[in-house]
Amino acid sequence: MSVYRVIDKLEGYVRSGTWLPFGMRILSEERLSEFIEKIRATLPEEVGRAKVIASNKDRVIRDAQAKAQQIVSEAATAQQQMVDDTDILRQARTTAEIVLREAEEKAYKIRQGADAYAAQVLADLEGRLAGALGSVKKGQEALTARVAGTRTPGPQAPVAPPQGQLTDAAARSKRAAFDAQTEAQRESVEVAS
Repeated sequence: MSVYRVIDKLEGYVRSGTWLPFGMRILSEERLSEFIEKIRATLPEEVGRAKVIASNKDRVIRDAQAKAQQIVSEAATAQQQMVDDTDILRQARTTAEIVLREAEEKAYKIRQGADAYAAQVLADLEGRLAGALGSVKKGQEALTARVAGTRTPGPQAPVAPPQGQLTDAAARSKRAAFDAQTEAQRESVEVAS
């Protein structure tokens, strides 16, 4: 087998490799090593042929020049393809970096906005709950004062306040808590939309 046939097979193998983005190909290192070994094995054979061909040097020179011209042409084409692929790769990397940077900035702004919103909602909820808790404490204090005012000294059992007063105080306390919860839910719906 001639060196040129081995090189042609090597070239065919390179062209049939699996394409990757940006003009790259996947090739088997083992298969490439086989081609290199075949080239090395055929070189002594080619040297012997060169002695035979030396007598026909004019024809060989013409053939060599034609092959050289073909190789130069293929190399120029390959070089241009590599340059084009490099430019495309550079542009793709630049675009990817810009897109990534913009996405990171947007994500950071969204996180900041979400954190600020959550802090505001929690602060509002804390204020409403504090107000509701204050109402509950006032109701308890009022009930405690009423219960203390109706007691008589002595070993008698404590007298409970009238049922209507307890019911009214409990209803006011529940209503204040319900209003605070409804207001917080309404605000969270308004902010979300």
